[in-house]
Amino acid sequence: MTGMDWDKLRVFHAVAEAGSFTHAGEALNLSQSAVSRQISALEESLSVPLFHRHARGLILTEQGELLYRTAREVFSKLAMTEAMLTESKDRPKGPLKVTTTVSFGSAWLTPRIREFTDLYPEIQVSLVVDDTELDLSMREADVAIRMSPPRQPDLVQRHLTTVRYNVYASSEYLKRFGTPQKPEDLDKHRIVVYGQDAHPPVRTINFLWEAGARAGYERRPIFMVNNVYGILRAVESGLGIAALPDFMAQEAVDLVRVLPELAGPEVEAYFVYPEELRSSKRIAVFRDFLLRKVAEDRNS
Repeated sequence: MTGMDWDKLRVFHAVAEAGSFTHAGEALNLSQSAVSRQISALEESLSVPLFHRHARGLILTEQGELLYRTAREVFSKLAMTEAMLTESKDRPKGPLKVTTTVSFGSAWLTPRIREFTDLYPEIQVSLVVDDTELDLSMREADVAIRMSPPRQPDLVQRHLTTVRYNVYASSEYLKRFGTPQKPEDLDKHRIVVYGQDAHPPVRTINFLWEAGARAGYERRPIFMVNNVYGILRAVESGLGIAALPDFMAQEAVDLVRVLPELAGPEVEAYFVYPEELRSSKRIAVFRDFLLRKVAEDRNS
């Protein structure tokens, strides 16, 4: 087993992640030639090629893919074990990687992180906002706040809150274009919607586009953007009317709710993490903190 010692495996993992000897060397603080030597030695000892070497970089061979899958799993398990070992008995500490949608992460969660870090200064929170779901089982993040219940069986889920979408415009827009009194009036208004060429955080996010539309008449949105925060900024600027989650509209300046009878989709948000992190203190205190903040919002 001399060929596959930890050092060579670590170098192989870094090269497979980076796709080049140079970038892997930078990440590992090694020269490009040292990295190349380690990989050649590993290939020699296993008697199989692990990479196709191209002018444009490196591509894993079939055998390389197999080793990479295992190495990735081993290193993510090691990182998790290290985090659990260093988590002291009394103070939760260590890295906590959280992922959620762009709008929830930037508008609701980020302003509340300061209070969490005041309570738990030894937890380093990093947040990845993405409207597509990261893979928790591959440890792309430790915990997720998802806008739909997870389908994977090995994930623990806890209902967090109900997100409601309603219709908003700025008072400046309403002064200029008038206030729609019924959904049919939207035919005469400027509507901002979520861009179609992206994966929306909520399937029914563009309900406003069709609400009360006349048969055979196609509404043209004034603006499309594949980011709910972008939609909020567009509405604040007076560009048009849009559906926004209440948690975002409440933090905004000068927005007016219109067409109150036209309720948008209700979306259930879940706090989700892998089964194997069930005993993690960091996750437990973060979950309890979020549940408390959600309850405060409801009662305010």
